[in-house]
Amino acid sequence: MPRLSNLFLPTLRDDPADAEALSHRLMVRAGLIRQLGAGLWTWLPAGFRVIRKVEAIVREEMEAIDGQEMLMPVLQPAALWERSGRYAIDELFKLRDRRDAELVLALSSEEAVTYHVAPEVRSYRELPMILFHIQTKERDEPRPRAGVLRTREFTMKDSYSFDRDLEGLERSYRLHIEAYDRICDRCGLRWYRVESDVGVMGGFGAHEYMAPCEAGENEVAFAPGYAANVEVASAAPRPVELPPALDEPREVPTPDLTTVAEVAGALGVPAGAALKAIPVVVEGRGMVLPLVRGDHRLNEFKLRNAIGADFRQAHAEEIEAELGPPGFIGPVGAKIDVLKDAAIQGEGYFAGANKRDAHLIGVAPGRDFAFEEVDIRSVEAGDIAPGGHAIEIERAIEVGNIFKLGTRYSEPFGANYLDEGGRERPIVMGCYGIGPARIAAAAIEQHADERGIVWPAAIAPWQVHLVSLGRPGDEVTEAAEGLYRELTDGGVEVVFDDREAGPGEKLTDAELLGCPLRITVGRRALAEDAVETQIRASGEEARLPVAEAAAAAPGLIAGLD
Repeated sequence: MPRLSNLFLPTLRDDPADAEALSHRLMVRAGLIRQLGAGLWTWLPAGFRVIRKVEAIVREEMEAIDGQEMLMPVLQPAALWERSGRYAIDELFKLRDRRDAELVLALSSEEAVTYHVAPEVRSYRELPMILFHIQTKERDEPRPRAGVLRTREFTMKDSYSFDRDLEGLERSYRLHIEAYDRICDRCGLRWYRVESDVGVMGGFGAHEYMAPCEAGENEVAFAPGYAANVEVASAAPRPVELPPALDEPREVPTPDLTTVAEVAGALGVPAGAALKAIPVVVEGRGMVLPLVRGDHRLNEFKLRNAIGADFRQAHAEEIEAELGPPGFIGPVGAKIDVLKDAAIQGEGYFAGANKRDAHLIGVAPGRDFAFEEVDIRSVEAGDIAPGGHAIEIERAIEVGNIFKLGTRYSEPFGANYLDEGGRERPIVMGCYGIGPARIAAAAIEQHADERGIVWPAAIAPWQVHLVSLGRPGDEVTEAAEGLYRELTDGGVEVVFDDREAGPGEKLTDAELLGCPLRITVGRRALAEDAVETQIRASGEEARLPVAEAAAAAPGLIAGLD
């Protein structure tokens, strides 16, 4: 077990200048990580112990549902990704070797695992099956941020289920839900399981495991009995009071008023009475005109799913040529497809007149313009969830995700089996990822206090932080050395601060590192044949007889679970 006198634990007094997220600041200050490059982080010994503990929990829970561990390469032939249709993903690292063979650095392993299973699993008797590995992943992340939360290289557990049919997939999916629930609980997280978008993974159903905290890059919409990523959440909108309906739209002058707020203020109506037009250019289709209420936000994930293709924001010159001057555009008279969000109901709206310095009032969807109705807005706090309760929105870190892939990968790779009647059928798949680094960061975000990290006991780098306040050769140091030997002989994970440093520095570092139990051996307590203990999470302090401290430590730690 380590002594701080020879442990590579470079702690810092001050926050790094470029760190915004709490976990980023504390991981660097506590000597858990150091940066190598943009989005590239090295786990130092104390931090790597945390990762290994999370991995051990993940491994135990995967084996509990009969997952079989394997290890697939991160360097993979590009041909596999071309076969699945995922080679064009922008975040996929692509390279060539000295023989000019095209390769990729995998950001997941659906292609590789299906390639292996396809020629080997041929009968229904060999299914179901769950395979998993814990492996490095690479991602050409355009904007690395927040320390280990968004990086270009990271380790994840990925598992893959192989079943005969959709009923079997549901069983495997449920097994992973139960395993992931236990993982998050054992790692000491507050978490939600929320509905999510399938994204580049494909398939037809997905959930994410979210740990709420301020550093989260995702927003979760939740209410009693309901939780979903804002990317896919749906809810009934709060009503808006519309102006009186008109027999037909009427043009009103709005000189230099180009925003919803400006026009609504001039007209004396709420922002929700606006038809906010956000033109986009769709691959292979051209420009289309999504509309949302003026008090709502366009949800690009929903829009992409509704369109079924990628798109980009239209440029000002494109808008001018197709519709009119930006800031004054609307659906009336538009000669392009209009996608109206389902929250736009009733009539009496205002919209751009497609001419400078003018808007239309009294606009009625359907009467004044044709549309396709879709759900393309982001839900807002106060909207009503399917169960009838008001939505709240909270930021969260995504620590895991699970997907129902169906035959998305088995079909292109020919992963088929023969059923009981001898008929060939495609294997039905699911995939399931969880990130140890994100779990560690989320635990810090949720539990840290003003003094430093507060680790949940199950994933702390050490269970006990033993601090000696003595000098070389004195009775305090001798007592601390004896207690250190007793703790290690008893199987307690202990880090021993035996450095020749001042009490303030030692106690500050102990609070920063955040181990669950601190035992301090100092002159005053030792004069009474005692040592001082402190529970890091609660700050509760006590004294224990020196002779009983090593035996009492496991019980104190167990009480923290």
